[in-house]
Amino acid sequence: MRYKKLGNSSLNVSVVGQGTWALGNDFFGEVDADLGIKAIQAAIDAGINMVDTAPGYGQHFESEIAVGKAIKGRRDKVVLATKCGIHRIAGEYVKSLSPKLVRWEMEQSLKRLQTDYIDLYMIHWPDANNGIEGALAELAKMKKEGLCREIGVSNFSPAEMKIGLEIAGIVSCQPPLSLLDQRSLNNGVIAFCKSNNIGCVTYGALGGGVLSGKLQKPTAGGKEQRVGFYNCFEEPGWSKAQELLGVLKSIGDARGAAIPEVAINWALSQPGVTCALMGATTPEMAIENARAGEWELTADEVKTIDDSYKRIFEL
Repeated sequence: MRYKKLGNSSLNVSVVGQGTWALGNDFFGEVDADLGIKAIQAAIDAGINMVDTAPGYGQHFESEIAVGKAIKGRRDKVVLATKCGIHRIAGEYVKSLSPKLVRWEMEQSLKRLQTDYIDLYMIHWPDANNGIEGALAELAKMKKEGLCREIGVSNFSPAEMKIGLEIAGIVSCQPPLSLLDQRSLNNGVIAFCKSNNIGCVTYGALGGGVLSGKLQKPTAGGKEQRVGFYNCFEEPGWSKAQELLGVLKSIGDARGAAIPEVAINWALSQPGVTCALMGATTPEMAIENARAGEWELTADEVKTIDDSYKRIFEL
């Protein structure tokens, strides 16, 4: 496993991280909680130290609870990241960055995660009602109190990250990035991270599972909600993604690597990216994802993938 320093921070993180959104068990279809816990532990055993969660993953904090169980006895091997600012009320996602709520969220997360500090504490999404300044100031206070080691943000724009730097000295941002979702490359988010020495921890490198090469097109409803969040689940995107998978497979076959490893390494090849979070829900998936951290795409391979993407999606 390769490791990188997370921006201008005290944290060294694995280039492949363990994301746990799916363990909320209400967005990515039915997920076995026990297998999910074993997946986290398998990821840690494979050298992954970045484990990311949030209170908003699950109607009843299922993801944080599972992470707390998974890292018990392994806390010293983990860079533990969680978030604040997203609440689940009557099944809906509600954004609130009231400073009082932010502190309360920290206290509750510490209990669920069975720890007395968070390595990387993040604002999950900006809040148009309360703004971000008050929450950032509160996070800075909690860092001084030792409740968290470092402060980060997620889904922030460059302008919002600038405020985060000024108020709280943020060390990371968490944007979406995959071959099928390149907005953070196009809107300046990753470039801002690179030029300001902010760690960039991406999510969604497999496009909600499309780029795993193993997913049958899901039908929205019940616990399966990713169709409304990730693109390429509808035509013509779905068929185009299948064509792109053929390119990834040819590169993977030549390297003795699985398709997901190639997709993950494409995200990691982007200048400024520190770590790619992967949402493994079984030990086998976690081990496969971790293998991506053992090698890198060549410049020619990246160019082949980029040229293929343009041919398939943009022409």
